[in-house]
Amino acid sequence: MKTLIKSAAVSLLISTSATFAETVAVITPYLAQPGTQAAIEGFEAAASDKGWDVNVIDTAGDIAAAISRIEDSITQNVDAIVINVDPAQVSAGLQSAKDAGIPVVGLDAGADPLLVANVTSNGYAMAAETSVYIANRIEGSGKVVMFVFDAFPPVQIRGVIADAVFGNFPDIEVLDRVTPDVSDGGIADSRAKMEAILAANPEPGSISAVWAAWDQPALGALQAIEGAGRENEGIVITGIDANPQARDAIAQGGNFEASIAQDFAAMGAAAADVVAGTFKNQEQRASVIYVPTKMVTANNAK
Repeated sequence: MKTLIKSAAVSLLISTSATFAETVAVITPYLAQPGTQAAIEGFEAAASDKGWDVNVIDTAGDIAAAISRIEDSITQNVDAIVINVDPAQVSAGLQSAKDAGIPVVGLDAGADPLLVANVTSNGYAMAAETSVYIANRIEGSGKVVMFVFDAFPPVQIRGVIADAVFGNFPDIEVLDRVTPDVSDGGIADSRAKMEAILAANPEPGSISAVWAAWDQPALGALQAIEGAGRENEGIVITGIDANPQARDAIAQGGNFEASIAQDFAAMGAAAADVVAGTFKNQEQRASVIYVPTKMVTANNAK
């Protein structure tokens, strides 16, 4: 009888324990970006398979609010936090998480000692591919407009590499280095800024290419070029992410010629694996984990 009671108690304890799923907070100011959405969806899918409860928090471009949401998550005693924001800009929150013993993983964020690891694509390689593509297409000579965003490390490093590549061609001139407003993703403001650049450079051939550190500015520039009736001047456009809208534009064989496809679903899944490792107290040796990418052109955009 005592054995039966003991067995029932153990079974009840196991059953009760099983109802307590790990909780993970995912915090980003950039949910308006398709790439961020896809990466977080990939994380959520992997987390669902692992039985976790996930709370996605979007601060809609407000970096300071991201720190507050990290603090809120600590107060709520979550088991882990995933961030998609420059860790240097939320270091106060990361330190609080460390003090509370809560692991923080970067999802396409940036490397930082306060993170277990950052899971991302190799921005150096992606920027090198697209900037070299442009340099070759314009045969090493011409004026290039760059769209950058230095406030976010994964995008900032792309601009650094593109600067270096273009700087290695004496006959390539960076006509303008534009930072668009990204509150709506970046298309509208990029279009407006490109329209101004086109108006200031009205002669055919005065602009050879547009290099964009992600797809939204590339799409905005494409809209501006087409809206100005200058699509037949041979202005080459490249982006990075290869989101569906960009793929469609590339497939049409117009000015938007190339982008780099990031595997955001795999990125999210890899971040979930890192989080799972922290729950098992596994050692994480690599501070940055790169997920493979692929160049997309009109040949394979469909």
